[in-house]
Amino acid sequence: MKVDVLLGLQWGDEGKGKVVDVLTPKYDVIARFQGGPNAGHTLEFNGEKYILRSIPSGIFQGGKINIIGNGVVLDPLLFRQEAEALAASGHDLTKKLFISKKAHLILPTHRVLDAAYEASKGAGKIGTTGKGIGPTYTDKISRNGLRVGDILHNFEEKYATAKAKHEAILASLNYTFDSKELEAEWLSALDYLKRFNLIDSEQVINDYLKEEKSVLAEGAQGTMLDIDFGSYPFVTSSNTICAGCCTGLGVSPRNIGEVFGIFKAYCTRVGSGPFPTELFDETGDKICEFGHEFGSVTGRKRRCGWIDLVALKYAIMINGVSQLIMMKSDVLDTFETIKACVAYRVNGEEVTTFPYEINEGIEPIYVELAGWNTDMTKMQSEDEFPEEFNNYLTFLEEELGVPVKIVSVGPDREQTIVRYTDN
Repeated sequence: MKVDVLLGLQWGDEGKGKVVDVLTPKYDVIARFQGGPNAGHTLEFNGEKYILRSIPSGIFQGGKINIIGNGVVLDPLLFRQEAEALAASGHDLTKKLFISKKAHLILPTHRVLDAAYEASKGAGKIGTTGKGIGPTYTDKISRNGLRVGDILHNFEEKYATAKAKHEAILASLNYTFDSKELEAEWLSALDYLKRFNLIDSEQVINDYLKEEKSVLAEGAQGTMLDIDFGSYPFVTSSNTICAGCCTGLGVSPRNIGEVFGIFKAYCTRVGSGPFPTELFDETGDKICEFGHEFGSVTGRKRRCGWIDLVALKYAIMINGVSQLIMMKSDVLDTFETIKACVAYRVNGEEVTTFPYEINEGIEPIYVELAGWNTDMTKMQSEDEFPEEFNNYLTFLEEELGVPVKIVSVGPDREQTIVRYTDN
């Protein structure tokens, strides 16, 4: 049995949570392989709206097994808040959620360090969410991190050592803080964490594969935020691409099956960093308004623009995407004309490959397509698609070389249309 991977192809916020929820009935196991509580996955069904930050999006579907993998960084306090809120709405996680012992812990001082580092950058701020993600991954790479399994093995001494190192760094930055109250709540949340099954996730997942159980790996953020291949340095601190599934869950590359790449019918980005197709006019405001483009965790307004096929082709190549899933098609329902960036003009030269560095000097080159001017939100099959929308899909498939298997026409799980049902 193979591990299928689902990930974002743009700058995050593509709608991965909804798609995981839709696909979950086909799988036995849903596993999150990277990222932290800065990544909010929004799901809507039965008139309710849920936002997941660390918990896999398969948690709502029956008795499926859900795993937080070793590539994730976990804040016990935020995790407890999330889990308790789900329990209060009737979703008890204790029997179906498993947490890797090798997942790294976000300490209270990591959040303080995040704020201190961001403040020190001045005008060069990255736009971090302040959740302590970057400092936690930094400690992981420098071999100073604490892992979930450490709470069962001489934790007090390990925690004191890590805390002292952080306090020394903060003192060198002349950054004053008082995290005593936060620390007390955080330590209390560690006891809550012990209620869950803490596992050697790499062993468990590979055993599941031997037992022919189907596994769906859920990524966070998006390809263009990958630490190696994204728009560096305006990126996240983990590998958001398909390869991150192997290191974030402990599965071999030969065990990767389908790669589902999710993208919006347009583009958005949160925080700082280059965005070649960003719109600063009424069109951009209209996309933002119709798409409700505000961060599910941070509440920050997202920057909006036309779809960028140069970046999208790059993301498809890096990930080995086998099937595409297009989200928020309905947001463009009222546009007379739809634009798509097919190339960049860099220093007067037209390029179709993603450059080493993207900056304000890059000019997007667009093609224009006729809009469909049709309310698609109540459509239930592709037979109802207007001709202009079918033309848009055909154009994308020809440009990208990968079939668009699923089209989302609204936020609810029912507003999802599957194409190519023979696969």
